[in-house]
Amino acid sequence: MVAHLVVSLSGIGPATLARCADLGRELDRRDVPLSLLLAPRKAVPGEALDWVRKRVAARDALVLHGFDHSADPCHRSVSLRRRAEFSALPAHEAGLRLVAARAGLHRLDLRTDLFAPPSWLASPGTLVALRRHRFAVCADMAGVRDLRTGGVTTGRVRMVSEHWNFLLGVGRAARRGGLVRIGVDAADLDRIGVRDALLESVDLALHHGAVPGVYSSTGSPSVSGRNETPSGAVPASTP
Repeated sequence: MVAHLVVSLSGIGPATLARCADLGRELDRRDVPLSLLLAPRKAVPGEALDWVRKRVAARDALVLHGFDHSADPCHRSVSLRRRAEFSALPAHEAGLRLVAARAGLHRLDLRTDLFAPPSWLASPGTLVALRRHRFAVCADMAGVRDLRTGGVTTGRVRMVSEHWNFLLGVGRAARRGGLVRIGVDAADLDRIGVRDALLESVDLALHHGAVPGVYSSTGSPSVSGRNETPSGAVPASTP
């Protein structure tokens, strides 16, 4: 069974642009596209967004990554446990935030029908709201959901760390086939060992025959505006 490799990057902004651009160049050398996770309320117009637009126009995928990552968007009493933005929302409230997020993307001259919730956690209500608002895909902690068919491609997202166990996990997943998902926050790329561990993990997955792609779905419009699935895109499919 052939493995598919998806590398996602979050935390893109003015302070992290140099690290993002460096990673993009390294992955371009390996012919590996990026899935770029962006929260519109946190995005700052300028060079970082220009970089995102150029990458998406070329071959990368844009993924809506929540709205503003507020821990308590419903203004309920503060919980002792911090919750990710879309991890506990009912459908109506999730829908309101999705409408606001899409409007925010539109003002930035960006669009997408792909969604990845902050911390990769989506409540059942969020999944209902995503379907109502015609999103095609939700990439969560455990897999990639085709919101139109209900199909799920399983594959746990592995956030990059410099620990050897991370590399072993990527290697095992690539050898087994299926979906290999690697994620990194741009802010972590300055930490000792993280950048090298990410590139080593990508090289390892490619060594085991993984085919690089982006978060997408068969037949959905690409975020670059072309009416086709990007080359190497990973479809969500029924098990």
